[in-house]
Amino acid sequence: MTRHEQARALLADPRVSVDPARLPRLSEGEGDGSGGGFLSMLMMDPPGHTAIRRMFISEFSVRRIREMRAGIERTVMELLDRLVTLTPPVDLVRELALPMSTQVICQLLGVPYEDREFFHERSEKASKPHDEGALEALLELVGYLDGLIAAKTSAPDDGLLGTVIRQRLHTGELSHRQLVDNSVLLLAAGHETSANMVGLGALTLLRHPDALATLRARPELMPDAVDELLRLHTIADGLRRVATEDIEVDGRLVRAGDGLIMLLASSNHDDSVFADPAAFDLHRRSNPHVAFGFGPHQCLGQHLARLELEVTLGSLIERLPGLRLAGEPGDLSVKTTSVIFGLDELLVTW
Repeated sequence: MTRHEQARALLADPRVSVDPARLPRLSEGEGDGSGGGFLSMLMMDPPGHTAIRRMFISEFSVRRIREMRAGIERTVMELLDRLVTLTPPVDLVRELALPMSTQVICQLLGVPYEDREFFHERSEKASKPHDEGALEALLELVGYLDGLIAAKTSAPDDGLLGTVIRQRLHTGELSHRQLVDNSVLLLAAGHETSANMVGLGALTLLRHPDALATLRARPELMPDAVDELLRLHTIADGLRRVATEDIEVDGRLVRAGDGLIMLLASSNHDDSVFADPAAFDLHRRSNPHVAFGFGPHQCLGQHLARLELEVTLGSLIERLPGLRLAGEPGDLSVKTTSVIFGLDELLVTW
């Protein structure tokens, strides 16, 4: 499905399932869809999905995320303080994007930051489903969080995990395994996506000097810039679903059991919705992008992702007015096997 209207309609259609066991296999290497027994809310249909999502959603509300701004700003400024002491060229992905997103999600969940290398390596491997070792990496993440949650169960702290343990696990609404699997989802998705978007966002701004100058003069436009960057890059693409009933789509029949692939990047470049869709337009009047998906599975952490991007990119361009690429865009190495698109590194100077 390549069009914006198709994606929105089908992602919200109750006749479309996300259940991995129902999805047609694209290759023998995909196995039986069981994922080694791992089952997060991202792999569940309503009403089960709805019930679990409701247990986490308050921690990702606009109000709750707004309360995190000061902490994110402090984290970013500390990283920039260190970055400017380094000798250029500097890899912006390694020195800013990854540590920012990792620290933020660790603080939110209540995960020890000293374990960052372990879960960064495992979550990166797990995000490449066709690579050898992806399932093993996922199971290692599950094991890590299983132990962490077991420890927190007897002494919950004030992080998201501690809060959910007190409010949902102790009351019997959520099982230990459900909390573990959904914590893996939040931890892995929460740092990989934001880090990739910071790198791509910085690259895009540096390649559009007029827009960059406008943002420096009018920082209040940064929220619009972030949404335009999200639309332009759409780093989580190719959402897979399966029809559970016959569905007519634009005059064509999708039969029950047929697999569906929602091409969100294509939807976000649909010229019937977005004028001049390949352009990076700070002043785009209407931007109903589907970079965070749509319907009941729309990204739970979208408010946090927007805030991380606003603060990180805004602080970066303010702190380093001479920021520029240390090389040619054509020489950049990009992730081609991961389910989350991004840059392997972004060398900059100033």
